[in-house]
Amino acid sequence: MKLNYKLLLFTVLLVLVSTLSKLFFAPRLEWSGFSPIVAIALFAGMMIKDKSKAFLLPLASLFISDIIIEGLFRFKLFPFEGLYTYQILNYSLLLLSTLIGWILKGKQLNKILAASFIAPTLFFILSNASVWAFASPIMYPHTFSGLIECLIAGIPFYGHSLIATFIFVPSLILTYNFINNKSNSLVLS
Repeated sequence: MKLNYKLLLFTVLLVLVSTLSKLFFAPRLEWSGFSPIVAIALFAGMMIKDKSKAFLLPLASLFISDIIIEGLFRFKLFPFEGLYTYQILNYSLLLLSTLIGWILKGKQLNKILAASFIAPTLFFILSNASVWAFASPIMYPHTFSGLIECLIAGIPFYGHSLIATFIFVPSLILTYNFINNKSNSLVLS
């Protein structure tokens, strides 16, 4: 099996960007949610033809950055854990973003824009609905108004995620195209 050094370099770059984003933005409430991870998942779905590899790239990027954050937390160099109880849920929702990228592909600008809106929106709705339904201790009453209250509380994080996705998707596409000497357009060549 031939090792694709460009893909390996790009994967290392994704892990680095994910980790640095967590280090800089996650501890600051005013920036919490600003992360490239949904963009990475979308990008992987758009770019990688082999579905198993497309789903593996964002999971590997997130997991490795979570391990690094966990190590920093254990040495008291970061304020919260990298590995946490409901992590599998976030990983599952991330796979949904990869699926959206895989379905919409990245060959047309309108599809890239649609995916960049749909993925963080679904992630926001489903992750907040999960907090509402499963958080222990119960943070919001299990009523429709409790669900709405939970969704409203998450709007700042959603806004940051949406902005990050609209920034990181084109950045990832341009970087990928540059590394592969394809083009400097905002669609995958």
